[in-house]
Amino acid sequence: MKLDLYFARRFLQSFLTIGGVFLTLIVLVDMIEQIRRFEGVDVTFGQMLHLTFLNAPAVISEILPLLMILSTIVLFVGLARSSELVVTRATGRSGIRALAAPILVAAVLGVLTVTTLNPMVAATSNRAQELEDTYRNGGPSVLSISRSGLWLRQGGTFGQTVIHATGFAGGPSDVTLLDVTFISYAPLGGPVRQIVAEKAYLDDTDWVLTNAKVWPLTPGLNPERNAALHQELRVATTLTEERIRDSLGRPAGISIYNLPDTIRDLAAAGFSTKRYEIWYQVELARPLFLVAMVLVGAAFTMRHTRFGGTGIAVLAAVLLGFSLYFVRNFAQVLGENGQLPVVLAAWAPPVASILLTLGLLLHAEDG
Repeated sequence: MKLDLYFARRFLQSFLTIGGVFLTLIVLVDMIEQIRRFEGVDVTFGQMLHLTFLNAPAVISEILPLLMILSTIVLFVGLARSSELVVTRATGRSGIRALAAPILVAAVLGVLTVTTLNPMVAATSNRAQELEDTYRNGGPSVLSISRSGLWLRQGGTFGQTVIHATGFAGGPSDVTLLDVTFISYAPLGGPVRQIVAEKAYLDDTDWVLTNAKVWPLTPGLNPERNAALHQELRVATTLTEERIRDSLGRPAGISIYNLPDTIRDLAAAGFSTKRYEIWYQVELARPLFLVAMVLVGAAFTMRHTRFGGTGIAVLAAVLLGFSLYFVRNFAQVLGENGQLPVVLAAWAPPVASILLTLGLLLHAEDG
């Protein structure tokens, strides 16, 4: 028991140390990127630093598999150099048994990632996007989907505009909203205009509305008497096709606790839910994948340093880890495209990774 606690403590120390190093690098690199992106925009250093720290949890969540491999490599290379692995085996404990503590720590970290880090990433990513829109356009641009359809909010020097659409018909090269309603608000006041249109699509910096009817909402005017019909009407916007598509298909911005309800709302509103379903299952399978990364690192480094080739073994572990990571992402894409069942695309890569690395470990231990 004490030996397991020792291995668990050493593994956790390695993980926290490597995580701290990577977090420092992430902050420095992202800070440089923020300075580049906001060049010419009136944004203070403190605001850019705030954005950098809001982006950090998402990056840490993405590189967790790499942190697991490196932590395992540091642990077992250190134990091999100090001959602690030799002593452990001499006491009658197999190398695979020595993996119990690191695997348990990885599983616990995986569960914490799903239950705690995932909601944190969703909250910080959304907040970072809102602040970026505010700094650039004077107000946040928000997108949400419910059973009643698609809701958008765009901001700018012209004020805020709330957009509602009952359907989305965007093709590969355009974004088109159906049965759309625009309600425009003055920068410091209430609503000033309502527009109802058959459809609206993005054209550079404008929404182009078809068969639109405009009601002025200025106090003292009769909205219906002063209403106007337009076959085509342009409304300025700060939104882009890329921003809308990213928001529509960005499940990382939704907490795992809210994903089931979001999937139901998307299905009820007529939107595709494949990307959200596969993301939900991939997140649930994340603890297994992190355990697989620990096994990858151990499979190549649980050997005495006197045999030589430690550098080659470390390189092989990292390359295999990246390969399994690529396979997992590739399976995820196939699942999003409907070419693989959702459960198979999400759970097969981590399960296969564990079986593969267990085979390598058994071969290394028992020959």
